[in-house]
Amino acid sequence: MSKRVVILNQWFDPEPTFKGLLFAKELQKKGYTVEVVTGYPNYPGGKLYSGYKLSLYKKEMVDGIKIHRVYLYPSHDKSKIKRILNYGSFAFFSLIFCLFFLKKPHALYVYHPPLTTGIAAAFLSKFKRIPFVYDIQDLWPDTLKATGMVNSNRVLKIVDRVASCVYREAKILVVLSEGFKERLVDRGVSPDKIKVIYNWADERFIQSNIGSQPRNINNTFDQDYFNLLYAGNFGVAQELTVLLQAAELLNHNKKIKIYLMGDGQERERLIKEVEDKALENVTILNSVPLSEVSPFLNSASALFIHLKKDPLFEITIPGKTQAYMAAGKPILMGVSGAAAELVQRSGCGLFAKSSDAQSVADAIMAFASLEQSQLDEMGEKGRQFYLNELSLSSGVDKFASIFESL
Repeated sequence: MSKRVVILNQWFDPEPTFKGLLFAKELQKKGYTVEVVTGYPNYPGGKLYSGYKLSLYKKEMVDGIKIHRVYLYPSHDKSKIKRILNYGSFAFFSLIFCLFFLKKPHALYVYHPPLTTGIAAAFLSKFKRIPFVYDIQDLWPDTLKATGMVNSNRVLKIVDRVASCVYREAKILVVLSEGFKERLVDRGVSPDKIKVIYNWADERFIQSNIGSQPRNINNTFDQDYFNLLYAGNFGVAQELTVLLQAAELLNHNKKIKIYLMGDGQERERLIKEVEDKALENVTILNSVPLSEVSPFLNSASALFIHLKKDPLFEITIPGKTQAYMAAGKPILMGVSGAAAELVQRSGCGLFAKSSDAQSVADAIMAFASLEQSQLDEMGEKGRQFYLNELSLSSGVDKFASIFESL
């Protein structure tokens, strides 16, 4: 009889997520019966996806995976109250569902953030004795402080205490970098309880589309230019205004174009900034489904990653790093620390200082001066590094070993 693993994750396909359907299907291939408890898709725009209607519960079957969707308050804007309602509603309704309506699994996989999902998992562990693996993608309260979402030291201390309680209840903590592990050990977590597993890319949409072009001809990049693309969340942590400041410094260069594609709470402000500064070398594209992102990545000359300058982000590896490597494209990395080390080890890109527009502009100029053969070589190095060290298969093997240990 196969062992049952339940994935508890507030975000799941069709939303962009690191540990979504691809993860569930790969676990199932390895002999596990996998079910998912999640919410109704609304991330990152905060609006319910087309084809979905809010209700207390909805069951889906997707590619052999049973998905249980429970009620949540859809929101992802700057309002702290609405964000709390979003996180809290999912935690409450997922806890009620798992306590009273879900057959007890052998193990629970829990995705963090938000911390509220971890709180629900801790209650489940107490009352139903379900061991859970806690996959920490953001360190709270560090991320809350770094992004400006919470500024009250009192609240941050409370969050820290709650997080410590969740860590104690979890059987295993999984983190995405050695830096994360060191930070948790400094907080008193046993190093034996922590496993480092690098994130992987959504390989369905990355490697299968190498060389393809965007369907919409209006969005196709002009190959006579050096085209730098940022694709992803327009959030506070990404501080994309730095890229616009760099574009302003490069406005005189008629051979460089900069594209931003995505959605998030900063989108309208960035659009206004482009208009106010009359940045002719910047285009902000509409967000597209994850399944249609890859052709845009493949058509760009290089891909941009940036997080604001903060000690927390120096131990973070943005998920785009792996996706860009898997796509076989050169990377302009505007994040110091662990993410920059991956790019350096693979030889797949150039670096810029976080929150430094001049440094970003200089790096773009350096990229634009390279021959196409040099760009291609960088991209291929990144792709090979990903396949050898960061792939889905190797990552899921590590998770499978953890589940077996439980």
